[in-house]
Amino acid sequence: MSSYADVYKRSIQDPEGFWAEAAQAVHWYKPWDSVLDSSTEPFYRWFAGAELNTCYNALDVHVEAGFGEQAALIYDSPVTDTIRTYSYAELRDEVARFAGGLAGLGVGKGDRVVIYMPMIPEAAIAMLAVARLGGVHSVVFGGFAAAELAVRFDDAQPKAVVSASCGIEPGRVVEYKPLLDEAIELATSKPQHVVMLQRPQAEASMLSERDVDWQALVADAKPHDCVPVAATDPLYILYTSGTTGQPKGVVRDNGGHAVALKWTMKNIYGVEPGDVYWAASDVGWVVGHSYIVYAPLFHRNTTVMFEGKPVGTPDAGTFWRIIEQHKVKVLFTAPTAFRAIKKEDPDGELIGKYDLSHFRLLFLAGERCDPDTLHWAEQQLKVPVIDHWWQTETGWSICANCMGIEALPVKPGSPARPVPGVDLQCLDESGKPVTAGDIGALVIKLPLPPGTFPNLWNAPERYVEKYLSEFPGFYSTADAGYIDDDGYTFVMSRTDDIINVAGHRLSTGAMEEVLAEHGDVAECAVFGVADQLKGQLPIGLLVLKAGVTRADEEIVSDVVKMVRDKIGPVAAFKTAVVVKRLPKTRSGKILRGTMQKIADNQTYKIPATIDDPVILTEIEASLRTIGYASA
Repeated sequence: MSSYADVYKRSIQDPEGFWAEAAQAVHWYKPWDSVLDSSTEPFYRWFAGAELNTCYNALDVHVEAGFGEQAALIYDSPVTDTIRTYSYAELRDEVARFAGGLAGLGVGKGDRVVIYMPMIPEAAIAMLAVARLGGVHSVVFGGFAAAELAVRFDDAQPKAVVSASCGIEPGRVVEYKPLLDEAIELATSKPQHVVMLQRPQAEASMLSERDVDWQALVADAKPHDCVPVAATDPLYILYTSGTTGQPKGVVRDNGGHAVALKWTMKNIYGVEPGDVYWAASDVGWVVGHSYIVYAPLFHRNTTVMFEGKPVGTPDAGTFWRIIEQHKVKVLFTAPTAFRAIKKEDPDGELIGKYDLSHFRLLFLAGERCDPDTLHWAEQQLKVPVIDHWWQTETGWSICANCMGIEALPVKPGSPARPVPGVDLQCLDESGKPVTAGDIGALVIKLPLPPGTFPNLWNAPERYVEKYLSEFPGFYSTADAGYIDDDGYTFVMSRTDDIINVAGHRLSTGAMEEVLAEHGDVAECAVFGVADQLKGQLPIGLLVLKAGVTRADEEIVSDVVKMVRDKIGPVAAFKTAVVVKRLPKTRSGKILRGTMQKIADNQTYKIPATIDDPVILTEIEASLRTIGYASA
């Protein structure tokens, strides 16, 4: 068995040979002309000239190899008391028929389809069906606010939308159709068709000239074959945090995505074909794309799709019940989930009620894993707990303990070392490497490996400006941290205004734009504060216009509702306070980082450039009124 050091060294010294070898595990209709096309730097392309189909590599190839009866997808929904298993053959047939239905609506190669669905099998079926047709899907988290959905319509210009009548949260049903109808009304680019899956918990009203019932569509459809596409053709667009009105559509291509994700299942996650693998995330996020739908199916694993919560559906033992019942070997989830479970069951009493003897590994990602959570999970589960770090843009790990290559010692607080293919470096502001142990900007030397993002949708200039311009020749992760003497990476903080709420990256700038729309607000700032459960929570500071007579509490209530309506409940924006003024530098920059330290009771230095240090005392007093800066 090769050591991590040997595999990593080869991937950096001979990336084309390394990834060409990995690509042998993928089915191609046509081989590549070049493994890496560097002719249009910095827009590198992998497997240029090759043709494949992503859906074929996820489903058909396994059925044709004789594994059609193996379980492909297990749908486990405690909120509807449903468990349903699809074999590879059954899932292939469902996908082919739905692809035929979409084709009957005019969806074809290169067409965009927005998928706005809860955690149900039909979401994966829709994704795979679009891929089968050579189309481009854009999954939007179910229940996302109408205004944000409309922005995505205008950017992606989808031919069709696939949705469901509702999502189900503990104790409530969230109807999607009113949000979807409002989004289409707001959008300039309106989809021609809406395919609606009616769920029994809520029936959506239908517009006869535009809306199509899912069941009626597939009843009349003929199964559709896989359509070959170029390896460099887009597979999906996934919108990530950006300023309101400026969507940032991360593009994933077909070829590099299939090669890299299939490779990760064995080499990073240590699973073999046939093993049951569970990523407890949502298809609306990148983890859901990569590790609920695509990678497990590429590798012929059984993937679990879970519609529920780590606590409350029905209790903090839900994860252990699923692991026992479905014989899950590897679980991948966010530290937030374990913090919630730990809060409800601190001594792990519920864990002891289940047989977890076949469970082998726990992977955590989506936010920095605090050592306390890591140790608790290790003690309770008695298996290795692996923190790993990656981003929507990369699509898979930047750093990880590659359990299928060599299990390295765990260092709490670190996602271990860079994965093969990732030349990670830590630079100072001038672009020079820092000394081991010193904090700097974490960057990846170009070209990025296969499976990462080759561009932003319709925004190549923004791609270069946002990610490649600060450190020429490198991709800027926008994370700060350090690399120690052993080569372990420690990710310490964001270098921009993105905060991490329960694993969801959210822009404080986008929230500030919403607050600023309130008629009584003259100025505002939003920053993240530490939260034991969610990692971070946003707090808003409001400076009111002169002469405002309404009560502060009413205005705070207004802006909380505005953020919920315009960005969505996922923002978890529930706290704001009215202040006299905001601390700023003499050049007018708001000192968000300083305010965050005050709120979190951290030591801080008064910035030399502050225009009036007395403001910080006022801010501290205001934050105390809402339960922060208490020490």
